[in-house]
Amino acid sequence: MTNSSRYDILFEQVKIGPVTAPNRFYQVPHCNGMGHRFPRSLAKMRGIKAEGGWGVVCTEEVEIHPSSDITPFNQGRLWDDSDIPALQLMTDAVHEHGSLAGIELVYQGLAGKNHYSRLPTFGPTNASVMGGYPMQARAMNKRDIKQLRKWYRDAAIRSKKAGFDIVYTYAGHGLSILMHFLSRTHNDRTDEYGGSLENRARLLKEVLINTKEAVGDTCAVALRIAVDELLGKNGGGIQASAEGSDIIAMLAEIPDLWDVNISSWENDSQTSRFAKEGFQEEYTKHVKSLTSKPVVGVGRFTSPDTMVSQIRRGVLDLIGAARPSIADPFLPNKIKNDKLETIRECIGCNICVSSDNYAAPIRCTQNPTMGEEWRRN
Repeated sequence: MTNSSRYDILFEQVKIGPVTAPNRFYQVPHCNGMGHRFPRSLAKMRGIKAEGGWGVVCTEEVEIHPSSDITPFNQGRLWDDSDIPALQLMTDAVHEHGSLAGIELVYQGLAGKNHYSRLPTFGPTNASVMGGYPMQARAMNKRDIKQLRKWYRDAAIRSKKAGFDIVYTYAGHGLSILMHFLSRTHNDRTDEYGGSLENRARLLKEVLINTKEAVGDTCAVALRIAVDELLGKNGGGIQASAEGSDIIAMLAEIPDLWDVNISSWENDSQTSRFAKEGFQEEYTKHVKSLTSKPVVGVGRFTSPDTMVSQIRRGVLDLIGAARPSIADPFLPNKIKNDKLETIRECIGCNICVSSDNYAAPIRCTQNPTMGEEWRRN
């Protein structure tokens, strides 16, 4: 069997709601230190990945409102219509090569500092914001929740106007208010949005349904969610074998795509010293048994044989990647053209993550042009 026939399954189309991915290579949302401040650099970087064969190319997290501001970090913004043209630079660059463009909408909640907007931030309950900052989040009342749902809906409509094919509802990595409502570690409300899992998942379900009603005719709606917080049985967090599975079963057929991982970033983006390729399978392998919708997951996939194994064994439908797509934006095309020996393999050093932490354009030890596509052409 030739390499090309062995890996043909990776180049099959996958239907995601009303859109179709041209293959199974899926660049999941990832930070890059460019965001709203360097939109042309961002568009060029994402466009190179589409040129390299990634069938779906997503943004980083994109703020939906000024009260969810994480300055000094350079993430995306979609606060109002004025932000649409910058994001459309990316969708145009991705569509030029026949790939789908996805946007990850986020309201940071307890992870928002609002240093730029100076607006008070919201949380499920009154609590200090994350990260050691001397700031307090205010518990959301019913009016706030209604307003938040409108912000998500408005951002979804703006995403459609900007040309995105996939619109994300984000409840992962401990960075989204939707996950803060889900998790017992942050939610101690006593109303219909707290207590039981059904209540804690209520806001997430409402936002998903609102998003589908707003843009689901032409855009796929994806849910990115942490199926395990890795806090252990006594830690009070979501576990893949318990509430992580219950959430998926509860919402199984609402999103068009499940994007599953573990939280937080230090767990999800583990280095090669401590985690082997495909390390998240033990937490996500059961997801496909709970939904008929396609599933994408990550695990620093660098070997095409591992990718094929994930598909054939029914673990995933799409091969998700952030870091491997950074190390080699042309990885899919190299597999397709039997040039495996030329693949720049991600070594899991996480200098890409470090770049974002320092609010600097992304870098990669294996790919010196990452983050400089706009300059080097």
